Amino acid sequence: MVGDRAPRLPVLEQVELTMADLWATGITPDGHPMENVRPELDPDIVTVAGLAALPDKTRVRVAGVVTHRQQPQTAAGTIFLNLEDETGMLNVICSPGAWARHRRVARDSAALVIRGRLECAEGVISLVAETFTRLELVVGSRSRDFR
Repeated sequence: MVGDRAPRLPVLEQVELTMADLWATGITPDGHPMENVRPELDPDIVTVAGLAALPDKTRVRVAGVVTHRQQPQTAAGTIFLNLEDETGMLNVICSPGAWARHRRVARDSAALVIRGRLECAEGVISLVAETFTRLELVVGSRSRDFR
């Protein structure tokens, strides 16, 4: 016999809700995976939105989820990544040398902390990558790579 009342379930924490959304739908409409780790990051790691206030050629560290990795045949070995945090998306340019030094971490990590130099031109902000560090997320993510 079916009861007339549903059992009371515990309220999900934000990280659990984000994980459930990603598992069920592949998207996170009520939050971003970076919101769960931002409080634990070094305070010098800049958000994507915060980069707009910095001058060209500034060396910075940013953190985010990798959404794309691309290596166009016309780019002479340069790899392009898109890094997304809770405030926006950033284009990351990786030279063949930097990619060779950090290939395993840069290729296999769902999320990264990247140190590099800003390039600001005509309202477009990019980061020329120098180093990559794996960022562990509680919530998994998959990027669209090399298509």
